[in-house]
Amino acid sequence: MIISQAFDTADVIYANTIPGLAERSGKAATVVADCNRNRPIASLRCMWQVLELVVRNRPDVVISTGAAPGLIALFFGKLSGAHTIWIDSVANSEQLSMSGKIAGRLADLWLTQWKHLAGGEGPQYIGSVL
Repeated sequence: MIISQAFDTADVIYANTIPGLAERSGKAATVVADCNRNRPIASLRCMWQVLELVVRNRPDVVISTGAAPGLIALFFGKLSGAHTIWIDSVANSEQLSMSGKIAGRLADLWLTQWKHLAGGEGPQYIGSVL
């Protein structure tokens, strides 16, 4: 939600895994199940919820700020023809997250918030949000 002001003039649908998080920023959001590679049932639930969200809304662009649910959104967005942007989480300061590494293969724009993680075969650094 830190970057949500950048989209105030756009028609945006927010999704996250934390009930009430978006509302604290004055936004509405769809809450999807949190998941990771160690929680296969939650991952299936999240996949279904995100697929339903993408099919129902047909986004032009999907932007994720990291983690497995965002990677799932990027995947389904890409399949639906949306442009995709991955911004690796600010929490991953020492190395790219596993989801971030995979996202690099899917995203049209692959970004990191840490200058030392950018370049070469990795993501671009164009600034941080903090």
